[in-house]
Amino acid sequence: MRVLYRVRQFRRTLFAKTDPVELERALSWLSPAQAALFLQLQPGEKDHAVVMVRKLTEQASTRPDLLVAALLHDVGKLRYRLNPLERALVVLVRALSPSVVRDWGRLPPGGWEATPGWRKPFVLAEQHAQWGAEMARGVGVSSLTETLIREHQHARVEGAGKTENELLHRLWIADNDS
Repeated sequence: MRVLYRVRQFRRTLFAKTDPVELERALSWLSPAQAALFLQLQPGEKDHAVVMVRKLTEQASTRPDLLVAALLHDVGKLRYRLNPLERALVVLVRALSPSVVRDWGRLPPGGWEATPGWRKPFVLAEQHAQWGAEMARGVGVSSLTETLIREHQHARVEGAGKTENELLHRLWIADNDS
């Protein structure tokens, strides 16, 4: 079942065409600076985020912090543009051995610039949430939105407040179902 989901997700990424009405509706949640950052995403990433916003609003999740986080959660991927084969490789390795992706996804001494080319897709997969939170802070998101972006790969965060964890869980579900 999960394999079929990934195949559909991969196909959608390759042939993404975001509905213009949905895109306009989603952009209405963003400031001009946030929208400019969002619009730099690859078509598949933009479509994914717009679908997340649609799903969240259909569930009556209209808190601005959450919807802005949904739209900007992958902006850290602007650091390095993955091609479809690199994207598929990360998904495949993660399915077979998540610990390998975590290990290969650590920044080496010397940071991003010192990352060997073959590891860049894995570093991006593991680090994009942190990078995205920093980029989002730069375009004026709330501290809650910044936290949601930073932690979007986790269903819950120990020590977070109840509201923060509820929003994070909604974001995590929307991300994994879109």
